[in-house]
Amino acid sequence: MNMMTLWHISGWEFAALALAALLVGFSKTAVSGANTVSLAVFAAVLPARASTGVLLPLLIAGDTFAVLTYRRHAHWPTLWRLFPAVAAGVVAGTLFLARVGDGGVRTSIGVILLMMTGITLWRRRQESAAEGSDVSTKAGRATAGAYGVTGGFTTMVANAGGPVMSMYLLSAGFRKMGFLGTSAFFFLIVNVAKIPFSAALGLIDGNSLLLDAALLAFVVPGGFLGKWAVHKINQRLFDRIVIVATLVGAVELLLS
Repeated sequence: MNMMTLWHISGWEFAALALAALLVGFSKTAVSGANTVSLAVFAAVLPARASTGVLLPLLIAGDTFAVLTYRRHAHWPTLWRLFPAVAAGVVAGTLFLARVGDGGVRTSIGVILLMMTGITLWRRRQESAAEGSDVSTKAGRATAGAYGVTGGFTTMVANAGGPVMSMYLLSAGFRKMGFLGTSAFFFLIVNVAKIPFSAALGLIDGNSLLLDAALLAFVVPGGFLGKWAVHKINQRLFDRIVIVATLVGAVELLLS
């Protein structure tokens, strides 16, 4: 894998990665869309494809913390409806990664995030759904399938499934705690399932795990910070922060 080891990263580069790792923990327990900023930082410091392999174990650590924090708030009917489509998206993302270079990966994910944000904003103007009700209708199932495939694809290609699923859960009418509990279990299961695919592509190896070991200490404090902050954020502000963080991450990907 074309990747710098811990010993070849400068102090400033490690500081940037450490801040991004802190944001990983924060995003998992507070504002999911903020995670796109982390993946942009990792892709800027490390080779873009290789950065996904370094980031994956850190995301799993953050997911585990989030599950322990919000495990009572998950909406399992939504999760079961999403998983088959997500699996198809992960397979498609694996094939895409095997054939496309760093520039194509960044551009594709940035465009997808912008499109999904636009669709969600349009849908939120058209309807006001109760929590989870959107996934029970025929149209809701089709929407879940579309978001699921896109989420699986983006999470495999660049660990960027967070914003896509954030847009889906917001559009489905989830409130703050249901949003966090459902997304926590979703990403823990999906990210663990991605490990064999990432290893087969050479994105996870001894060098990446060594860097993960050094950065893991920053994920947990970020999780505690997010757990504290989420109770200070009202629902309207929460929704806006998720959408703005998604847009910022998409622009970062397109400009990097």
